[in-house]
Amino acid sequence: MSSRTNQRPFPVRHFHRLGYLSGVLLLFAMGEPGMAQSSSENHDWPQFLGPNRNGISSESGLIESWPTDGPKVIWRVPGGVGMSGLAISRGRLFTLIQKDGKQALIARNALTGDSVWERVLAPEYRNGMGNGPRGTPAISGDLVLAYTGEGILAAVKFADGQTVWSHNVVSELDGKVAEYGMACSPLVVGNRVYVTVGAPNATVASYETATGKLAWKAGDDSAGYSSPVLLDVGGRSQLVVYSGSSVMGLAPDTGTVLWSHAYETNFDCNIATPLAVKGRVFVSSGENHGSVMLTLRQTDDGFHVTEVWKSQGAKSVLRNEWQTSILLDGHLYGFDNVGAAGPVSHLTCVNAETGERVWQKLRFGKGNLIAADGKLLISTTNGELVVVRATTKGYDEIGRADVLGSTRQAPALANGRLYLRDDSEIVCIDVREP
Repeated sequence: MSSRTNQRPFPVRHFHRLGYLSGVLLLFAMGEPGMAQSSSENHDWPQFLGPNRNGISSESGLIESWPTDGPKVIWRVPGGVGMSGLAISRGRLFTLIQKDGKQALIARNALTGDSVWERVLAPEYRNGMGNGPRGTPAISGDLVLAYTGEGILAAVKFADGQTVWSHNVVSELDGKVAEYGMACSPLVVGNRVYVTVGAPNATVASYETATGKLAWKAGDDSAGYSSPVLLDVGGRSQLVVYSGSSVMGLAPDTGTVLWSHAYETNFDCNIATPLAVKGRVFVSSGENHGSVMLTLRQTDDGFHVTEVWKSQGAKSVLRNEWQTSILLDGHLYGFDNVGAAGPVSHLTCVNAETGERVWQKLRFGKGNLIAADGKLLISTTNGELVVVRATTKGYDEIGRADVLGSTRQAPALANGRLYLRDDSEIVCIDVREP
């Protein structure tokens, strides 16, 4: 018997009634494991921050007005401890959890919540800032890549969870686990996977996805807590890494450091993922640090970095503590966290070109946000789902509802369904417009 709790009568009734046929339709729509799918046919969320690692989905037809009883919960199942986000591809959901003294990668049916498989990757990870794994899995073809709290990078089979290879990356490269745990979500580009390590001569490392062979290592900064991203900036495709004390660009194939810009914060708390803005690089940090927009000019031996605008200190317009801002129509929507990891956060809209604040919802609270269909889909640390129109005209809330316990994980959106988790449950919510 399934452990899920279904609260949406129409879909659930039809799943029970159609039985086997519903499974056939699911495979037809989403494909067998390993089968490539056209983006026009399917909207997946295969990695941290979604398809393009910027928190934005191309989905449309989402909720326009708030239902009387709030959006319908399709299913709710037990999960486990950890800060790992959710990745969805070809009808399956993946996340990292900690339970029974172990860190495990789990796979569930994205439409029903039923368990597909679980794979233990490491012993439990404990930390005063929160226990369990931090990174979000990345799905690439027939593999799922995951990074544990102490820095074990593993590749397992999408189909059955069998381990293909595993490396204790931090240990093997003579590194030290970051003070608050290894929080990087693996980035897969082609046949390579990239993670931050923070070891000597290995701020970041690249491995072959098929074999686990080390391709290269580069940089000499601490790891920080951000995740690498592939950006088109400075006139070329670059691997951009926000380390504990700088932001840098590297050649994805060789690891050659193309440029570096110092950006130091207390406790190496650079956490948000860099964004590309018209060929420029935007980064932001909390701890009362602020934001900066960088432009890159190519030189004979790399790039010259210039600050287009910056907003620093206690009066900064945008201080992302751990949340990556969303860039829509030339504007940044994000959380401005006040003080040194203090409790006050404002939801803010900033003109990306000038760095000027457009509007601010004071004391909105802490959370994470993604975007789709002209809307911001927000999960708060109090367990609320909040939907807000993404407009420069001001704060325009569509609605909010309590859906979970305390959570720091970002939502994931796939095919009209929003997925969230906390330290005990995973929930799937229908956010399609009726």
